[in-house]
Amino acid sequence: MGTDHEDLVWRETVLGQVLSARREFVSTVGTETVSLGSISGRVLAESIVAERDVPEHDFATMDGFAFDATDSYPLTVVDEEVFPEDEPPSIGSGEAIRVATGAPIPEAANAVLKREEAAVEDGLLRGTDITPGTYTYERGSNVSEGDVLFDSGERVSAKDAILLGDLDRTSLEVADRFSTGVLATGTEIHEGRSRDLDSPMLAGLVRSWGHEATYEGTVPDEYDRIESAIDRLATDYDVVVTTGGTSVGHKDHVVRAIDELGSVLFHRVRIRPGKPIAFARLPDHDAVVFAIPGKPIGAHTVATLVMRPFFTGETALPTVPATVERAVSLGPDGFEYAIPVTISNEDGVRRAMPLGHRDSPLRVYDDRFDPSVLSSSTRATRADGLVVTRTPLEAGTDVEVVPYSVIE
Repeated sequence: MGTDHEDLVWRETVLGQVLSARREFVSTVGTETVSLGSISGRVLAESIVAERDVPEHDFATMDGFAFDATDSYPLTVVDEEVFPEDEPPSIGSGEAIRVATGAPIPEAANAVLKREEAAVEDGLLRGTDITPGTYTYERGSNVSEGDVLFDSGERVSAKDAILLGDLDRTSLEVADRFSTGVLATGTEIHEGRSRDLDSPMLAGLVRSWGHEATYEGTVPDEYDRIESAIDRLATDYDVVVTTGGTSVGHKDHVVRAIDELGSVLFHRVRIRPGKPIAFARLPDHDAVVFAIPGKPIGAHTVATLVMRPFFTGETALPTVPATVERAVSLGPDGFEYAIPVTISNEDGVRRAMPLGHRDSPLRVYDDRFDPSVLSSSTRATRADGLVVTRTPLEAGTDVEVVPYSVIE
């Protein structure tokens, strides 16, 4: 086989391989045009360059009077008022004009005096001393013509429609969604003696990351049938996600099968739970394969920490600070441990309880984290997030929690 299965690799290393494969993959898939209301989660197939300054004029951000703030009071008020739909009029030195919020101000003006700070008598304006730039949204202060605002290959979100709309874009060219086939392996699942807990979860994750997923059933722990099923799915889909059969038991055939069909880039990552994940490229099929271990919590953990960047392009793990409520010791060195925690807020302090600790509602371990048992404990899905750590947790100390809400 193409990999040395005795060599485990750190997550930082494999994420580089995942992103490299993604960049190449995105460049080869088709594209489609979507409206701004449909861009959330999509990957740009074009760079977006500003074709004009935004805003194109100086605008008022308050109702009031626009004028040159270097002029001295009193100022002569022009008998006119400017509204957002108007073209900016001209004023002369020593003149002021009434403006509404959002209205373009004259080229000679550089500030707006709030209406409540102004006094007009006999057509003359007096008020608070202000400086240039007061209550104005200056031309080009938001975007300058020629600015590259979005790169091809970037994943965009709903909020990006605000800036894109301000650039007069009504639609975008985006990469097609990755098509994904999900295949469960395992004789006990294929024969209906054990429930397939992983496939619905993995398909849901792929969809939450903005792509398409189809459940393609099960195969037993038989090498020829596993290889044949992956071969077929890799012909039909961009991505194949398998569950189970990734370890080193005599019935674990998935990794050998994908290595025969293509090239395994890595197998076994220094993460617990979820260590036996594998990733392969199948050039003859123009497809990639993620082989996910079969225990459901481990499958979810390693999918969100390792597989997610292929679909989203994002490797950062946003966190929130919390105080850990119980000490947790770890197993062997040389691993990242992903510890599920529940979050509570007491007296304004965010607290993290390791779910699985003997003092939590799920009692899987005493003080030493047990990723093997926890990986199968479905109640662990009631956690609010993960603490990813290489060092033991000490009660009362601060930790960084990765909320599930930001990685799903």
